[in-house]
Amino acid sequence: MEQLYVIYGTEHFLMKQAYEQIVRRALSDEEREWNVSTYDCEETPIEVALEDAETLPFFGERKIVIVKQPYFLTAEKGKEKVEHDMKRLEAYIEKPAPFSSIIFVGTYEKLDERKKVTKALLKKAHVIVAKPLNEKELKQWVKGQCQIDDDALDMLLTLAGTDLATLASEIEKLMLFAEHRSITVNDVRLLVSRTLEQNVFTLVEQIAKRNVPAALQTLQDLLRQNEEPIKLVALLASQFRLIYEVKELMKTGYGQQQIASMLGVHPFRVKVAASYASGFSEQQLMSILYDLAETDYALKSSAMDKQLLLQLFFLKLQR
Repeated sequence: MEQLYVIYGTEHFLMKQAYEQIVRRALSDEEREWNVSTYDCEETPIEVALEDAETLPFFGERKIVIVKQPYFLTAEKGKEKVEHDMKRLEAYIEKPAPFSSIIFVGTYEKLDERKKVTKALLKKAHVIVAKPLNEKELKQWVKGQCQIDDDALDMLLTLAGTDLATLASEIEKLMLFAEHRSITVNDVRLLVSRTLEQNVFTLVEQIAKRNVPAALQTLQDLLRQNEEPIKLVALLASQFRLIYEVKELMKTGYGQQQIASMLGVHPFRVKVAASYASGFSEQQLMSILYDLAETDYALKSSAMDKQLLLQLFFLKLQR
């Protein structure tokens, strides 16, 4: 075990998974109750956590101290009412307690390596960067959690999306159902819940295939589930705006990974949008976005029935 760990990034689930794995590897179930402490640097001075790390374990041979949101390792400013003794931290980094592991955990895209304390810590610590996964990494992550067919994996990502916490929950459910065999497409279709966003993806796919009757049926199903029409229009507009942007950027020669970075969305969403983009001309996409804007305005200002207004939008797609 290392005496110092740094876990940072923007993928919360991977960060939590990383430090929980360190704790499980270091301590038994009984030891965790007594020898795991957590401090938030937005509320508690770092020297309090260091004093804890320097105190012998109460039960067992090792202790874990989790230090969350160590903003002093970044260019960010924390709550000014909390003062941290950086000299004390620098001294500890040079000579950490042999019976303790301190895990610094921060939801930061990057650390400020110009700072003396950050530079010293990164030099001594085991560093884990929890960044969003690209499509290949995401599929590898899922396959690392369970045994699953390739077609079932594609359907799982389509239905459940790319949020790791949601995927982990769905994978646990699928593994219990499949027991020791590989998860199949039928398992995913039977068990995985569709989020509202995924149902909107279905609507977009049906529109792309010019299957308006199927889209109207999906719409009716969502309305029966008491989904708010204004929210449905907003989600549809968001999806068609993404399709339009992806189409325009692909036309100028950008790859899907570059587009994902430019638009700040997951690469898998760009891949799905690109698959729909070929089914529309720029003029058709602009027309759909214009009709959605008109529908949104009517929903918010007209006395007409909201469900009828939504149905009229879908019927316009048959023109």
